[in-house]
Amino acid sequence: MDKIAHDVGDIQSRLLDHRPVLQGEIRYFVREFEEKRGFRECRLLENLNKLVIETNEQVLPRCTNNMQANLPEALSCLEAVTHRMQRIPERELDTQYSIVLQEGMEKHKADWEDFVKQQSRLREEVDEEHAKAVGRLSTQYSEIRKDHAKFSHF
Repeated sequence: MDKIAHDVGDIQSRLLDHRPVLQGEIRYFVREFEEKRGFRECRLLENLNKLVIETNEQVLPRCTNNMQANLPEALSCLEAVTHRMQRIPERELDTQYSIVLQEGMEKHKADWEDFVKQQSRLREEVDEEHAKAVGRLSTQYSEIRKDHAKFSHF
């Protein structure tokens, strides 16, 4: 029974006690970080810090000044483009209206030409009837004059 308890204790320590494994991993990490790499990360962090300070002190003000100098011009260009973009639908509507108006004008012009032709035809008919009526009246007055001439000799 002692052997079984001893074996169970060994199995338990191997399965559940992770301290020896963790201690080995910690030692490996510390050795890798401190011994092999040295202070490379610290130098990298210092270089990054210098770069950030230089950016804040020199590049950022220069960029800010350029932005303030050029932003009004860019804004005015954007406003002009926006205005032109808003005019595009208006121009399309104007074009559509002008096409509709042009079609309407062509239709009215064709209707007017038909009206003028019809009036010309009606005028010719009226002129013919007038000529016939003048001819009848002339004949009738000629006959009346002849009759009047007969009665005036008496």
